[in-house]
Amino acid sequence: MPNNLQRLDPFLSQRFMVEIEGIVVAGFSDVSGLQAETEFEEIREGGVNDFVYKLPKGTKYQNLTLKRGLTTSSALWDWHRNIVAGKITFKTVSIILQSAEAAWDYDHQYQLIRAYPVKWSGPELKADGNAVAVETLELAHHGIKKGK
Repeated sequence: MPNNLQRLDPFLSQRFMVEIEGIVVAGFSDVSGLQAETEFEEIREGGVNDFVYKLPKGTKYQNLTLKRGLTTSSALWDWHRNIVAGKITFKTVSIILQSAEAAWDYDHQYQLIRAYPVKWSGPELKADGNAVAVETLELAHHGIKKGK
């Protein structure tokens, strides 16, 4: 391979960490909802039948869903209960993707700005299985920043 070309392998989807306000929260098995969508308005110009202007109106962000095995830590439950009680605490949530070479090298991350929980779901409990009890936390936020 020529010296001026650097190999850029894609990030593996199972190598990630979640930080809430700078504290690594271990055990998340699933993160979904990293999405930003810009809405637009279509405007037709009079007398022009073969063209439609698409003008941007605003961007909306999907809620982020975090899933993890239920633990003795009540931090996520407490954060949601405070919201229910009217004590809103916004937090910065970082989703950090890691390279395959260095497990603790923060290669790529997404930051959710002013995030807060809007939904908590407890585990499905089944007496006949061996599956891990999983809790789900859904977060609303005010935007996504991408960084290294």
